[in-house]
Amino acid sequence: MKQVTLGESGEAGASGAEWLAAEHGDYLRAKRKHRRYVRYVQACLLLLFFGMWEIAARQGWIDRLLFSSPSKVWEQLLKSALDGSLWHHLGITVWETAAGFVLGTLLGTLLAALIWWSPFLSAVLDPYMVVFNSMPKVALGPIFIVMFGAGFTAIVMTTLSITVIVTTLVVYNSFQGVDPNYVKVIRSFGGGRRQVFGKVILPASFPAIISTLKVNVGMSWVGVIVGEFLVAKSGLGYLIIYGFQVFNFTLVMSSLLVIAIVATLMYQVVVYLEKLLLNRR
Repeated sequence: MKQVTLGESGEAGASGAEWLAAEHGDYLRAKRKHRRYVRYVQACLLLLFFGMWEIAARQGWIDRLLFSSPSKVWEQLLKSALDGSLWHHLGITVWETAAGFVLGTLLGTLLAALIWWSPFLSAVLDPYMVVFNSMPKVALGPIFIVMFGAGFTAIVMTTLSITVIVTTLVVYNSFQGVDPNYVKVIRSFGGGRRQVFGKVILPASFPAIISTLKVNVGMSWVGVIVGEFLVAKSGLGYLIIYGFQVFNFTLVMSSLLVIAIVATLMYQVVVYLEKLLLNRR
């Protein structure tokens, strides 16, 4: 039997490490290539959509009064950006959305922790949360207007009526789904309910909380736009309603396009924060 000397063993280890490094490099290059290909296809689909929309409008396949066209939408956006009205309405809506997003996530997570901490409170509130979650939030808008007035507070409350319950249900279900064996380990070392929550429940539910942030991006925009439909005199939701009232559907389409762009950017910020927090974790 051939004996491997120390030098040969070191060379074999070095060659093995080089092979693993090469394989890892190939994997990363393939992953980057796949990501670029996905981005390329996404960009092509977006350009195809706008191109077909413009062609359909110019050829009369669709009613330009109702559906407008990308060129007219661009003119509308450029005009409103130059006169400053776009930034005014956009700033108001983004501020309302950010407030509803942050408050909804924090309050929903705190409420989920509270009802996890008290099984009695969980049993009491469970049917009420299910019923409240199933209620149409537009119907609550007039109540918030009467309670808080037609302004920022009523819009944020409309947003919270959507985000808080969704966050609470998702996070609480994540708390309940933690492996009970982990809890038994903490209990066996004499840990109390506080230690169980801090050492097991909350860390294990961290991915669910991050996922809830992504959901709340869309929910926050829905809540704010609904609130602006009802009470606002400024904001992107107000522009949509005003556009419908004066039959300016180019204004409507441009407002929807701005909402889509800003909501996408907000979602990408949350994705970046998710990667940052998970890496630190």
